Amino acid sequence: MRRLIIVFASLCVLCGQSSAAKKTTRPNIVIILAADMGYGDAGCYNPESKIPTPHLDRLAQEGLRFTDAHSPSAVCTPTRYGLLTGRYPWRSRLKRGVLGPWGVSLIENSRLTLPAMLRASGYTTAAIGKWLLGWQWPTEDGRAPSSRLDPHSNVDFARTIAEGPTTRGFDTYFGPDVPNYPPFCFIENDRTVGDPSDLSNAIDFNIRGPALAVWRAVDILPELTRRAVLCVEEAARTEAKRPFFLYLALASPHYPIVPTPEFVGNSKAGEYGDFVVQTDWAVGQVTEALKRTLLAENTLVIFTSDNGPENDDEIGVGAYDRVPKLGHASIGSLRGVKRDAWEGGHRVPFIARWPGRTPAGTVSDQFLILSDFMATCAAITGNALPSNAAEDSLNMLPALLGRKVEREASVMVGVSGKATLRQGDWALIAAPSGLDNSAPEPDWFRDKRSYTSHGEPYELFNLRNDPAQRNNRAHVEGERVNAMLAMLERYRRDGRGVPNREGSRE
Repeated sequence: MRRLIIVFASLCVLCGQSSAAKKTTRPNIVIILAADMGYGDAGCYNPESKIPTPHLDRLAQEGLRFTDAHSPSAVCTPTRYGLLTGRYPWRSRLKRGVLGPWGVSLIENSRLTLPAMLRASGYTTAAIGKWLLGWQWPTEDGRAPSSRLDPHSNVDFARTIAEGPTTRGFDTYFGPDVPNYPPFCFIENDRTVGDPSDLSNAIDFNIRGPALAVWRAVDILPELTRRAVLCVEEAARTEAKRPFFLYLALASPHYPIVPTPEFVGNSKAGEYGDFVVQTDWAVGQVTEALKRTLLAENTLVIFTSDNGPENDDEIGVGAYDRVPKLGHASIGSLRGVKRDAWEGGHRVPFIARWPGRTPAGTVSDQFLILSDFMATCAAITGNALPSNAAEDSLNMLPALLGRKVEREASVMVGVSGKATLRQGDWALIAAPSGLDNSAPEPDWFRDKRSYTSHGEPYELFNLRNDPAQRNNRAHVEGERVNAMLAMLERYRRDGRGVPNREGSRE
């Protein structure tokens, strides 16, 4: 009898070990989202880059580098919406531009998000960094928060802030919300860290507003990096029980360009280049923390950017438009920059490392868009997405494993809502020009008429033959233009850009 008890107890221990091992088979997921980093900044994307990026280059050597990855928008707020919801951002109430200071939450309260999905399946979820998806700021007089141009605020910083990241699926949040918007302070979960009762200086920020007296933009990236490392270390203590999801939305190399002194002069591309070097360092700090804590082998790390680079006089926009003063083309040989519907506005670096799963040291020309994250993570973690969630998200897990994924088409937008429909090698810009710093075009997503004629000029490019988008083919490919415009209209009308989960379109 005693022997039977011992054998039974041993079996229980073995079963417990098996169960614990099973819990750790789901990978940890780390998404590092840079802000305004160009396709041609990292050395692994541009051999002529004037910016050393050893950590990103190593990540590419250890993982899979995509050369045709895109943000759903050429500016930051809508890209973040698309990434966290799996929906095209133009389906939200924000049809153009970005949220301004004190903006109300953009992600609908009832909408399933990527972190909420992962949390429901047992993940701890943390957001660190730039949010820019809105809050419900409490005010002292019950009125809307004061104007972005008003240095005096009616916001009550002693109270909790509603409708932020911790109400959209994240267990914890830490960040500055937006590095160049008030309030100029960190926010932890749903409260400001300190009372921003001072006024921001005019040197670091282009918008004045409530700030901590000691607030300096140069301190943001180091603190976000430190917090991310702490998050990894904390996860290592609990990983056997729960996997973790870290969304690290860096505030760099976005304006204000503020590399810390030890990084100044580390590139040959001016202060912007130095800030990219520090961004690369931040990535290295996180990946080294994963290795040090023995989490790297069971962690999928994604590095990408929210849109193309800012149009900088020193860095320039590449050889297509002009020769950069410092000899560094932040977009490589692409056309366009941040805000534009051309490739340089939304084609972004994308590196995935998942030891034993992503083929190391390989390059893929698979098209993907950041709104695919949600369906991909659902496939990785065994979640079934309902038909009313992630309507534009396609499962790209096979692509992460080195295989091809077929898709009908995808839509990216510029700052004013100009749409680029990508179908195979073809890119159609449903407007006269991909330049998106000009006056807005009519809203294609609100126009109820059918796009079946050439009443308006468009731009059509074959990216395989013409990646720099020099040769507009719309005038000789009228049938293709009409078919692609009809597809764009169908995506708007049907409310989804991928087939539903049952295999038929709703």
